[in-house]
Amino acid sequence: MSAFEDLAREVTVLILGGGRGTRLAPLTTRRSKPAVPIAGKYRLIDIPISNAINSGMERMYVLTQFNSVSLHRHISRTYRFDAFSRGSVSILAAQQTPDGTSWFQGTADAVRQNINIIRDVRAKHVLILAGDHMYRMDYRQLLSDHVENDADITIGVMPCSQEEIAEFGAARVDKSGRILEFREKPKTAEAREGMEVSPDLLRSKGVRADQPFLASMGIYLFKRDALLEALDNELVDFGGDIIPKEVPRRRVQAHFFKGYWRDIGTIRAFFDAHMDLVGNSPAFSFHDVAWPFYTRPRYLPGALLQDCRFDHALLGEGSVLEGATFNHSVIGIRSSVRGATLDHVLLMGVDSHFPDADSSIPDVGVGPGSVIRNAIIDKNARIGRDVRIVNEQGLSEADGDQWVIRDGLVVIPKNAVIQDGTVI
Repeated sequence: MSAFEDLAREVTVLILGGGRGTRLAPLTTRRSKPAVPIAGKYRLIDIPISNAINSGMERMYVLTQFNSVSLHRHISRTYRFDAFSRGSVSILAAQQTPDGTSWFQGTADAVRQNINIIRDVRAKHVLILAGDHMYRMDYRQLLSDHVENDADITIGVMPCSQEEIAEFGAARVDKSGRILEFREKPKTAEAREGMEVSPDLLRSKGVRADQPFLASMGIYLFKRDALLEALDNELVDFGGDIIPKEVPRRRVQAHFFKGYWRDIGTIRAFFDAHMDLVGNSPAFSFHDVAWPFYTRPRYLPGALLQDCRFDHALLGEGSVLEGATFNHSVIGIRSSVRGATLDHVLLMGVDSHFPDADSSIPDVGVGPGSVIRNAIIDKNARIGRDVRIVNEQGLSEADGDQWVIRDGLVVIPKNAVIQDGTVI
């Protein structure tokens, strides 16, 4: 075992899973953001957990708060380590205690309210992750930078544009990668002033040099004692409060990430992430046997395909697809599509096999003659015959009965019923 593999065992991982996820509604109406299905069979929470397992960091805690039932169920059914393993994934739900009776007020407050866990496990380092990003990362490389630079805090960063930096924390670094200044979500020219990073510095770190800002990925690795001291106050957020305060007084290092990373914070970002999976040259793929992503085994048969046409599609197991056409679409597990056309569609699939419906509503799935374009169809939706879900009026935002439009994309909520002949 290498030194860093051994050191990885001394890292405790905290995954933040408690935010409301309002920008991802209606997908988060009945579930928390980390529980949202992704890539046909996974949930968002599977990504940081799988990355941690593959990195040899198997002591994990998931901090939860809103709409957490399905997230708890998924974690408890999926991540069961054997009796001879040190690994565990424990759930830390928001709770009232003698020391506090309030909900988590922010990312830092969520960790603070569970500070006894950090004290009790006696880990040398604490890795704090978000539960709503799509990426593949070996956290041992982050740990290597952290230890070699003797950093108190190391933050995962990557280049981004001026438009994008308004949604992230911006880091200004020196040539060694030490963070000199950190500003959370600089939305104005004044807030961005002085935060640009030179192309030469970016090239020296092996990352793309055509984007002038460094964005925080929301990945924080702390020395244990540094974290305990940083939280000895009432500040509530890491990006907005803790990191800007710690930068002048501690060694805060940047870890330059060279791979694919996407924040799944909005409907558009969620949709675009799925289109990345089925592009001409997919920007990201779950098909890497050397770095697998884990999820709950469902023991479903392979997809049954009859007289279908496919052009860039990802198919979930257990699906029955007959006489249908799919273009740049992701089809979730147990999906049923007959005689329909799906163009740039995310069809999330079905929770379990439902019996045929009565004559008053369509069966679960997509019925014959229907056309769906640029849309997200949440689980268990019933879409009848000759339905057109194409944003017929070209709206950017709208709310209807059993559907919404967000950023030009039609979203059909979970368990929705779209009757025969409906045009959206």
